[in-house]
Amino acid sequence: MIGRREFIALLGGAAVAWPMAARAQKPPMRVIGVLTAGGPPSAPFVAGFGRGLAEMGFDEGRNLAIVTRSTEQYDSLPRLAAQLVGVPVAVIYAAGSANSVLALKAASGAIPIVFANGSDPVRLGLVASMNRPGGNITGVTFISSTLTAKRLELLREIVPGSAPVALLINPSNLRAESDIADVASAARSVGQEVLVIRVPSPRDLEGAFDTMVQRRVGALLVGADALFNGRADQIIALAARHRIPASYPQRLSAKDGGLMSYGDDRAETHRQGGIYVGRILKGEKPSDLPVQQPTKFELVINLKTAKSLGLSVPPTLLAVADEVIE
Repeated sequence: MIGRREFIALLGGAAVAWPMAARAQKPPMRVIGVLTAGGPPSAPFVAGFGRGLAEMGFDEGRNLAIVTRSTEQYDSLPRLAAQLVGVPVAVIYAAGSANSVLALKAASGAIPIVFANGSDPVRLGLVASMNRPGGNITGVTFISSTLTAKRLELLREIVPGSAPVALLINPSNLRAESDIADVASAARSVGQEVLVIRVPSPRDLEGAFDTMVQRRVGALLVGADALFNGRADQIIALAARHRIPASYPQRLSAKDGGLMSYGDDRAETHRQGGIYVGRILKGEKPSDLPVQQPTKFELVINLKTAKSLGLSVPPTLLAVADEVIE
């Protein structure tokens, strides 16, 4: 994870090179807010968001100023949302959780908001419809509940057997119960027992893994939650210590030692978010910008981790993986 200084530096590095004449004109500075749950922005966030802004002609420090707020605790979001609204900012980018968007919606019904998270924005009442949002909110969604069910299917191909599969869930996440219901439905269809473990804060992670060991789970699904994304290194280390095969929603986790990941291309998701922020800065309205959905999902398998756990990955699964780490 990275701090604000690196965030600004990377955004600047992602932008195009501007002619000296253009720099000399000192274009007007626009101010946007960024609100993230789960901790500071990740590298894919920074790279993708910066590219999207640059494609629309915006460069942090040249014609754009970014005010960021981030937290691991969802109950801090209303306070941080109010701070951003009070700056004031022209647009706010909310990433990591729908909780961030709802906090911003409560703080202001006028400031345009662009989101990037895994919730269903229609179900949560954020937009009227995917094609016509109809208000001051739009963005990118990778509706994670259906992805988590797919991740269960893929994980079972590597870790077959009758042992329970643990599902790590943050109960503070607005979509927690719908995620649980969707995974439970998928598990029932294949006769798989799922053990739901609720982790509301980082200090509960150690205890969660103790519970998994006591219940003798065979594998772990890490829920798509900003808290878990921000603590991915800790979760990967705990899974390795207890020899629990785990599936993650982001490819960085598989590259950093997790068994496997399946999910959207997060850098591309944030690039789309950056483009929408830029389009709104240029005068377009959120109500006219359809909610975007990813068209490509990536399967990454860490073969080195599989071997360390004594697991054999089926050749058919290796053949369809987007990346195999050896």
